[in-house]
Amino acid sequence: MSVTLPESAAADRPDLRTARLRVHMPHPGRAPEVLAYFERNRAHLEPWEPARPTGFYTPEYWERRLASNRDEWMARVSARLFLEEEGRIVGSCNFTNVIAGAFQACTLGYSMDARAQGSGRMFEALSATIPHVMQALELHRVMANYQPTNARSGALLRRLGFRIEGYARDYLFVDGAWRDHVLTSFVRENAPTPKPP
Repeated sequence: MSVTLPESAAADRPDLRTARLRVHMPHPGRAPEVLAYFERNRAHLEPWEPARPTGFYTPEYWERRLASNRDEWMARVSARLFLEEEGRIVGSCNFTNVIAGAFQACTLGYSMDARAQGSGRMFEALSATIPHVMQALELHRVMANYQPTNARSGALLRRLGFRIEGYARDYLFVDGAWRDHVLTSFVRENAPTPKPP
C-alpha cells in the first residue's frame, strides 16, 4: 500500500475517494445519518463490539462525537472515519489509541452495513485509508484484533497484509462475556524515525 499526499495532508481531515466510496469525517450536522447507520445495523454489529456508551443511539450523542472526531484528528490522537456510498453511510473505520514516540502505533476497528457484507467495500476503503493515515500520523504499526469466530474479519485482515502476532484469552468484554481475540498488525516499511520527545 502506498499513497502520495500533499504537504498539508497531515493537517487536513481525510477525505478519500475510491471506486465506489467516499471515506471521510462527516460534519456534525450529519449526525442523523450516522445514527441511522448504527440503528439499522444494531443487531448485526452488537455481537462483535463492546457495549455502547449511554446515549449512543441519539442524535445528540452523534453531534458531539462527530465534532470530537475532527478535534481528535487535529490533535493527532485518532482518525474516526465513515464510508459513504451515493450519499449514504455504509460503514466506519476508526484508527484510535494513537501512540507516538518509540511505538508509533494505533488500533484499527471497523464496521460494515449488513447489506454490504462480502462486497469488497471494506477492503476497498481500508486499502486507501491505512496508507493515508499511517503517513499522515507518521505511524509504524496498525493493530487490529478479531474474535476467532469472525472468519470474515480474519480473511479481510489477511488480504490487507496484516499478520497474526498472538492470541489473547478473555481480551474484551463483548456481548455479555469475555471474548478471546486473535491479535494482528500491519507494519509499514520505511516508517519515519521517531522524533525525540
